Amino acid sequence: MFNKKNDKKEVIAYFHTHWDREWYREFEVFRLRLLRVFDHILDMLEGHVIPSFYFDGQVAALQDYLEMRPEREVLVRMLIADKRLYIGPFYCLVDEFLTDGVCFRKNLELGMQIAKSYGCKDFVAYLADTFGHSQNIPEILREFGISRAVVWRGCGANIPANFKFGGIDTVNLIRGYYMDIFSSDKPIEEKAELLKYNLDLIAEKSGNTLLLPIGADHLDVPDDIMYQIEAVNDILEDYHITVGSLFEYFDKVKFKDRFDGELRDNSKTFILPGVYSSRNKLKRLNAECSYKLDFADKLQYNFGANYDTSIDYAYKLLLQNQAHDSICGCSTDMVHEENIVRYNKILQIANTIIDVISAHQPQDLTMSFKYPDKYKILEIKRTKIEENSQIIAKKRGFPREILYNKNRIPVTEDYTTIYTLLKEFNPDNKPSDLIVRQSSLFNTNVNLSIENGKFILYDKAKRYDDFIEFVRCKDNGDSYNFGPDKNDKEEIAKILSSKVLEEGPLRCTLRVMTSFFTVDVSLYKRSKLIRFKIKWLNLASNKRWQVRFNFPNKIKEVKSEDMNLLITRKFDPDYDIRKNLPTEKGIEAKTNTAPFQRFAWTNGLGVITKGINEYEVSGNHFALTLLRSTGVISNPKNPARTTPAGPPIETPGLQQLGENEVEFAIGFIPVNDWAVYVEEIYPQTIIF
Repeated sequence: MFNKKNDKKEVIAYFHTHWDREWYREFEVFRLRLLRVFDHILDMLEGHVIPSFYFDGQVAALQDYLEMRPEREVLVRMLIADKRLYIGPFYCLVDEFLTDGVCFRKNLELGMQIAKSYGCKDFVAYLADTFGHSQNIPEILREFGISRAVVWRGCGANIPANFKFGGIDTVNLIRGYYMDIFSSDKPIEEKAELLKYNLDLIAEKSGNTLLLPIGADHLDVPDDIMYQIEAVNDILEDYHITVGSLFEYFDKVKFKDRFDGELRDNSKTFILPGVYSSRNKLKRLNAECSYKLDFADKLQYNFGANYDTSIDYAYKLLLQNQAHDSICGCSTDMVHEENIVRYNKILQIANTIIDVISAHQPQDLTMSFKYPDKYKILEIKRTKIEENSQIIAKKRGFPREILYNKNRIPVTEDYTTIYTLLKEFNPDNKPSDLIVRQSSLFNTNVNLSIENGKFILYDKAKRYDDFIEFVRCKDNGDSYNFGPDKNDKEEIAKILSSKVLEEGPLRCTLRVMTSFFTVDVSLYKRSKLIRFKIKWLNLASNKRWQVRFNFPNKIKEVKSEDMNLLITRKFDPDYDIRKNLPTEKGIEAKTNTAPFQRFAWTNGLGVITKGINEYEVSGNHFALTLLRSTGVISNPKNPARTTPAGPPIETPGLQQLGENEVEFAIGFIPVNDWAVYVEEIYPQTIIF
């Protein structure tokens, strides 16, 4: 038996709160709680009741607080200067797989700029609750001079408490950040027993010094916390708890073992992979806002426009929406209604900046940041129909050269027809190679036809029979996890008819009617990509909808976009989640689904999407999840996860009943040229 403090293992504890700006309550509701919680914490720090506090690795919550309590900024600055209050480096705790590299860097840029303005100089990349970790994060952290990180979800059994993640000194919170034992009303002896249980598990993966978070979601620090720690120290035989900071722990321990891949192992902690297909409208708007705002930023940088502060403001709105409980679609309906409002604000800002800069250029100019010499067909807006163009839409409106002229006010006579045209750039004067018929669509590169009620794809001389299917199945899950029904038989859409919707020299479109929905399939002149657009009125609850591509061989590997880079994932094509549903408490089923951003590639096929962020591998099938509709944040009876991941709050909006829209493109393309083809779908180009 150990009786002396020096004979016990040292436990460095730190006080914190994990602050989701919005989740099972709306932002303003949580902010009122933030006032109560942080008022008390500041009082405890000012009175030296507690030595220090770690404010969740982000600055957004602090700014939310000071907006309501500006008189406490002097105290906040003093505590930061004294290294007793730690903030940053992030602006907001964003999901790592639904965020592209530009936004993730902007998150650090804004977060560190704000944190430093308050006097903070010490930073740890605190990623304790994100749903797994991208393998490309360490390199981005190094760009910002950050050499330390904290993670939890996604670390498997072989990851120790201290390791090097892509070369970054990283702490794995073995038992998670959620340590609210001291806030319970249990007797001190029972608290000591629970602590011993958790510390024993942490000790198995640690050296002689252990790290213990004390705190949880939206949780205050108890008034008698220091007394409680003294009391449990008197009871614990193997450990002695000292209240310190994350930085003391990092300075004291060694980091040797190295891991370079992504952290998405769910054998020890939930990674909640169903969030990448929850509320697809959010994902679609997120993709549009991310890349349009990046383009507006580049425009103003290149043309000297004074919109820096407006773009930063828009990025803050975007990052608030990219917080993991927001973009992941696992919050209340009212939270996500507010997300939609923010996305619309971002588009208003980005579109206005693009239009204003465009309207003030003295002459027509094609500007592209990538591959400017490549042949392109681009959409342009004009008040007159130009030669060698194809009309694809028209509407009434004001010309932007008038609308954004600060010396004019648009009047009724200025209201005119605005045409959306397709126009060739860098043309080689070759005639159109497009042909569309009632059941086929092709050019010199690719051919899609419908034969005997099946989609047939021809890639040059190779034929892929029954290549594209639309399927749906039951989903007994929730916002966090797809919940399959073991006895469910999936439905496959029947092709009912097809017709020519659009015929032109630059783009042709075939409209295909199925038993699920209508699919518009478009092909552009000389393109290798076939584009799909689906709009439908969803009337079915608790369903998962997918588009599936059927290959002759099993799929064992997929390359996909992560932080604007290509990564490779290996798969067991014979794995079936329906045969591996958990029975023990606290287990989350392994899946053959994975997140991606815009591009995925397997067996020669490239897929580019607009806000579809989940794919699945099964046998020789590669599928994109178009829509996953459920109706509760966390379903206690979810067959894929045997412990709740959040409150069982009903969320009718999660069913996504009503109008839905998805877009994607496919083509047999060389994977090394993936960025060129992504730009064809996401053109960083504007025509003035």
